[in-house]
Amino acid sequence: MFDALTAQPPDTILKLMAMFRDDARADKIDLGVGVYKDATGLTPVMRAVKAAERRLWEVETTKTYTGLAGDPAFAAALTTMILGPGLDARVAAAATPGGTGALRQGLELVRMAAAGARVWLSNPSWPNHASILQYLGLPIRDYRYFDAGTGGIDFDGLITDLRSVKTGDVVLLHGCCHNPTGADLDAGQWAAVAELIAAKGAVPFIDLAYQGFGDGLDADAGATRMIAARFPEVLIAASCSKNFGIYRERTGLLIALGDPARKILVQGNLSFLNRQNYSFPPDHGARLVTMILGDEALRADWMAELEEVRLNMMTLRLSLAEALRLATNTTRFDFVAQHRGMFSRLGLTEAQVNTLRETCGIYMVGDSRINIAGLNAATVPVLAAAVAKVLG
Repeated sequence: MFDALTAQPPDTILKLMAMFRDDARADKIDLGVGVYKDATGLTPVMRAVKAAERRLWEVETTKTYTGLAGDPAFAAALTTMILGPGLDARVAAAATPGGTGALRQGLELVRMAAAGARVWLSNPSWPNHASILQYLGLPIRDYRYFDAGTGGIDFDGLITDLRSVKTGDVVLLHGCCHNPTGADLDAGQWAAVAELIAAKGAVPFIDLAYQGFGDGLDADAGATRMIAARFPEVLIAASCSKNFGIYRERTGLLIALGDPARKILVQGNLSFLNRQNYSFPPDHGARLVTMILGDEALRADWMAELEEVRLNMMTLRLSLAEALRLATNTTRFDFVAQHRGMFSRLGLTEAQVNTLRETCGIYMVGDSRINIAGLNAATVPVLAAAVAKVLG
């Protein structure tokens, strides 16, 4: 049987991680893997998470299963954090292994409900979006998004492409902190996109992986809340990996907003999909999130630390933009300061990226996406000087 298998293409980021790990140079810099790191290069356990784990250890009395869709208290707490109160009658939700699990289950739901629906992705988008869609056999279309020349959004191209959306199609949107570019729509652009998608009768599917990493916890949910209020049906894939720092706990939630009359039907289908895939979702991370969001002191401490993380990345952005301006004697990279979240695309060629890796030990994805959080005050000028060198 196994001799009929064919080799699968390696994941580019996992391959880059392995290359970095095997590099013996002491001054190497990892800007590839998409995890938050502090100034020492550590991905820390947040204070509130530590406190919740201690409390959980003391009070937990069982490790039995929760429901097929996970603990309803987790879904309620995270949904309220994302969307605010008052939408309970429209919400069906299922806990998932991370945000990727939520995306996968959401796309499985699309395939069950409307197998012929085309799914529209921004160009570029997180590579796993297209990979999952291709595996599921769902038709993919893309819409222009990023202008590599300016480091901003090709909004005219985006609108032109989305005019081809058809009724029943699904449009995948990054709720904030676009991956891989870091370039986000402003409020006016979000309103125009929502108006167009609504006019076309399409369903928005929001990937919300970085809430709290851009302009703040509530500000980063603004576009998602606007769309939730405007559309009769919305899918949202939420991740707790970044904003709670619980990457390895694989904590996510798929939210399906619809007609209250169909809530039980949709919820049943979400539970069915979980059963077919992994039965009961993991609970440890979800329980920690529920505890933090439900306790005034823990929530306040978590929000304070999350804001520290956000401001650290903003400081690094500003420092890098300034260092690149000085090193290159141009304003070419000023857009870095305007981007949000962990990522920015520098606009380098693949050959230049390879040169940075081979000669300077600076690792980034081949399209020149960098993880801002992989930098610190000492390495910002090192990167800027290396970029100036490869540009000649």
